[in-house]
Parts: sequence; structure tokens; C-alpha cells
Amino acid sequence: MINLNNILPDQIKADIPAFNSGDHVRVHVRVIEGDKERLQPFEGDVINIRGAGINKTFTVRKISSGVGVERIFPLNSPKIAKIELLKEGNVRRAKLYYLRNLSGKAARIKSKS
Repeated sequence: MINLNNILPDQIKADIPAFNSGDHVRVHVRVIEGDKERLQPFEGDVINIRGAGINKTFTVRKISSGVGVERIFPLNSPKIAKIELLKEGNVRRAKLYYLRNLSGKAARIKSKS
């Protein structure tokens, strides 16, 4: 019987920057429309990282037209072309769900200095 741990290491991406909750990232997602493929950036704050290895996912939250939009990305997905770390945030928690209830300046994350 084939062991899953022997198959998975070559499927894990190596070109991903180290980021944590509170960091501001830009995720370039491959979008397929008909027979064309393009890259669509999704820029926001990382509010959650969960899982390990091939099952690792992270949640990015942004405000678009005054409405909060969250998207969950599998870290090792082939749909993700590139992840850029724009700013490192200074937070005290791993899960930043409290940002959902805040708006305006209160919802900002301090930058690491």
C-alpha cells in the first residue's frame, strides 16, 4: 500500500514567502474564463492560518466598496500563481476574527517597526 507521506512532499510548494496572521498580502489567483487564463490579484490582510502540510489554508480579508470580503486559499493549490508579502502586521493573536466587527480606522492592523 502506498503511504501518503511519500507522495505529498513533492506536491508542497517551496516558493511561498513566510507570512503570519496580520500580514498584508497580495495573492495572484489563476482565473479561467472560457479558453483564456489570466491572473487576478486579491489583496488583503491574513486573518487565519490553519492546517499543516498539504492541507494548510489561509484566509485573506479585504474591504471592497465598503463590504468585507473574505476568501480562503489552500496554500499549495495550483490555482495560486504567486503570493507577495506587502507588509508585516504586529498582532497578538493567531485568529483575527474580531476584525469582522470593526470598521474604518479601528479595523487597521499596526505595522511591525
